[in-house]
Amino acid sequence: MVEHFFPEKDLGTPARLSDVQISLTIDGVEVTVPEGTSVMRAAALVDINIPKLCASDNLEAFGSCRLCTVEIEGRRGMHASCTTPVSEGMVVRSQTEALAKLRRNIMELYISDHPLDCLTCPANGDCELQDMAGAVGLREVRYGFAGENHLSLPKDESNPYFTFDASKCILCSRCVRACGEVQGTFALTVEKRGFESRISTGKGTDFLNSDCVSCGACVQACPTATLSEKSVIDKGQPEHSVITTCAYCGVGCSFKAEMKGDELVRMTPWKGGQANHGHSCVKGRFAFGYASHKDRLKHPMIRESIDQPWREVGWQEAIEFAARRLREVQQKYGRNSVGGITSSRCTNEETYLVQKLVRAALGTNNTDTCARVCHSPTGYGLKMTLGESAGTQDFDSVMQSDCILVIGANPTDAHPVFGSLLRKRLRQGARLIVADPRYIDLLDSPHTDEALHLPIRPGANVALVNALAHVIVTEGLEDQDFIATRCAPEEYAAWRDFIIDPRHAPEAMSAVIGVPAESLREAARLYATAGNGAIYYGLGVTEHSQGSTTVMGIANLAMATGNIGRPGVGVNPLRGQNNVQGSCDMGSFPHELPGYQPVTDAAVRARFEAVWGAGLDAEPGLRIPGMFDAAIEGRFKAMYVQGEDIAQSDPNTQHVEAALRSLELLIVQDIFLNETAKFAHVILPGASFLEKNGTFTNAERRINRVRRVMAPLAGKEDWEVTMALSNALGYPMHYRHPSEIMDEIASLTPSFAGVSYDRLEALGSIQWPCNDEHPEGMPIMHGDSFPIGEGRMVVTEFIPTTERVSEAFPLLLTTGRILSQYNVGAQTRRTDNNVWHSEDVLEIHPHDASARGIADGQPVNIQSRTGSTVLRARHSQRMQPGVVYTTFHFPHSGANVITTDNSDWATNCPEYKVTAVQVTGTTDLTLSDWQQRFEAFTEKQLAYAGQGETH
Repeated sequence: MVEHFFPEKDLGTPARLSDVQISLTIDGVEVTVPEGTSVMRAAALVDINIPKLCASDNLEAFGSCRLCTVEIEGRRGMHASCTTPVSEGMVVRSQTEALAKLRRNIMELYISDHPLDCLTCPANGDCELQDMAGAVGLREVRYGFAGENHLSLPKDESNPYFTFDASKCILCSRCVRACGEVQGTFALTVEKRGFESRISTGKGTDFLNSDCVSCGACVQACPTATLSEKSVIDKGQPEHSVITTCAYCGVGCSFKAEMKGDELVRMTPWKGGQANHGHSCVKGRFAFGYASHKDRLKHPMIRESIDQPWREVGWQEAIEFAARRLREVQQKYGRNSVGGITSSRCTNEETYLVQKLVRAALGTNNTDTCARVCHSPTGYGLKMTLGESAGTQDFDSVMQSDCILVIGANPTDAHPVFGSLLRKRLRQGARLIVADPRYIDLLDSPHTDEALHLPIRPGANVALVNALAHVIVTEGLEDQDFIATRCAPEEYAAWRDFIIDPRHAPEAMSAVIGVPAESLREAARLYATAGNGAIYYGLGVTEHSQGSTTVMGIANLAMATGNIGRPGVGVNPLRGQNNVQGSCDMGSFPHELPGYQPVTDAAVRARFEAVWGAGLDAEPGLRIPGMFDAAIEGRFKAMYVQGEDIAQSDPNTQHVEAALRSLELLIVQDIFLNETAKFAHVILPGASFLEKNGTFTNAERRINRVRRVMAPLAGKEDWEVTMALSNALGYPMHYRHPSEIMDEIASLTPSFAGVSYDRLEALGSIQWPCNDEHPEGMPIMHGDSFPIGEGRMVVTEFIPTTERVSEAFPLLLTTGRILSQYNVGAQTRRTDNNVWHSEDVLEIHPHDASARGIADGQPVNIQSRTGSTVLRARHSQRMQPGVVYTTFHFPHSGANVITTDNSDWATNCPEYKVTAVQVTGTTDLTLSDWQQRFEAFTEKQLAYAGQGETH
């Protein structure tokens, strides 16, 4: 399954492409290419494939193997075609007797220091060294293996996913270059010189204990079996592959799922993927084992009450039971006593069907999505200011940015493939500003010595953006032309009057923000004057009581400086899960139908009613927090939850559990038993992304195909389960394939009007809006106008959170993610990613730890106004004094036991990022009550389900 590529990089990035065309002749064939193209690239364009080993399409030309040498008429000697640029009238010969002899000699030297174990080698059938030996006609090796060689070098098997066998290394340096150029980690190097040269992880460490982040770039780049996936060693070379889309973060990487029969052997990042261009992270590349994990749910289960054991049943009985109970609840408590929650991990088609079932089959608008608890302020804030509930750019846009402002995001951990692209742009000279309470890895990137870190206090985001805007306006750094032609004058005038008030000056707000006034002024000047200024933000912006206000303030900054509507600029939300954007697009919110069309609009409802054949409620339904409150009050009695663990992911766990315990019917559809399942009456097994067809929409609005790789473990794809439930409720759905669901979506959703599976197959992916005006989509929005006409600059008053530190709770807790784990950990915890992060810990500044007598690694009790839990402490200079940090990947850590139910004023997005706590040391190494309760529940649930012990 070897795929041969030629160095695309020699053409340069789009910003460097030359308009000058060069004509030359290669082996008698005339070819015309842009100036700056390499001879190798030019030859490949006319199907002349020159042998190579050190060259790769995603790496800069290196010229070390000399296998690609060619003869050029009028020039002495032989020239590496990968590093030689074309010139006008050049005549090149790639196949001569002298070249053939040279190439055979080169290959002979390589093979003479290479193990003769081709039949047992993991790369057999997928080895470029083998292929090149054949391509140059090497038939024998004269030098033998009795002399000095590298065949006894030890093998490094420390990494859980791949091995490093130095005896097979040909020192092409592709792994070193991939680690630096593609990933940007620079964890690999060539140490020593001459015959003693070795690929090294540095500092005398193995791969596991090095700076390697296991992205797989080195493994993919290796032309031999030096770096080999353990899955391939165990299962052999794959036979066929299917292109699909990763189900982890919002980057939306495309992968080749490489199969042997019906067994998945490896996930290889697809170089045609327009979001990732052939790169990956440790999760998407290697952490796919959860799909076949023993904990997977394989059969539906039902029970009358939550204190009874589960009973395995067939699909028909489970669906009929769920439908009957739903109707009974509605008959007893009324139409609006039920609702549903969609998942940002499921496909567009699946989330569309769930909200359609709730609205059309159950007759209520009580539908919401897990995006409520992460990026709902993005939808609200960008809709209010720019007129569209989505980011403005494609990921590649960052390669033309001059100044990159990152607020409340940690791209290298939460969106690592985009983080690598951003790092690449920083190495090219773009300036970086990071506004975050914590010091993040991005600040340690090469060539970021002049990066600005604004260590803001949690809860001060609005004060920060107002202070930056104040400097821009009062120092005359606005883009007056953009404002005059693109912004609503009345709103701008009101905002300008508001923002020039001295109370927003850096000097006035410095103490609140926690950043020196001069640093704030420097950041504002840099963003406004650098050229192309881009803003990227994450959950550190949205998960606040003023999340929507901050999003609007970010949009104000972009409009005030004219950083909208062209490559290299824009407002870019980094969506947390794989289909957060899509779940919002598909009408999961209670006040909006698909495409953000208001349910209160009679004309909009009429269009949906005509297609759906059902009357729709004109009143918005309950949001997730409203469902919880209504359940506790006795007004809300049944819930259908698809692919979301609200008992672990939502704040104030005790309140959530009280609400779920109050329900008379809870239907959980998921691939594993989860925390929410302890309160369920019906379990409907879900399908992993490998077991279904559909689409995901990533953070850049890119719609990507999800293609079924293997049969669903429980027999049904998720959309089929929802369709069966709807039919049992008496509302008919008769789709034969998700493509038919997408056709219906396109007929009702203006921004998806031109989207179809046929068009996706033809184009690879599409960034909405896709319609008659933009038939191939729109990578960059708002180029000439906004959907609302003129941009609206909104007054963003800073209102401090009600969650304050006190003598009893003197520290502020904020939360986030880590590279190796994902969200609530349901997937990654069931893989070898636990090697890097096997528990959630509390990061605390050494000063705060010392004041409390807390040793590094010591268990500590974290107490808030809502609850307490126990975690191990980790001393960390990343933290500022007074702020502590934890992740939420493990249910038994109970992170959301201590978070409050404070939420964003506009959207009810929880304020996860600001919780006042006290941290005290303890010598008690036993698990907290919360942890014991979780483990006891898990063991009991799995025993009921006949699943055996937990992983």
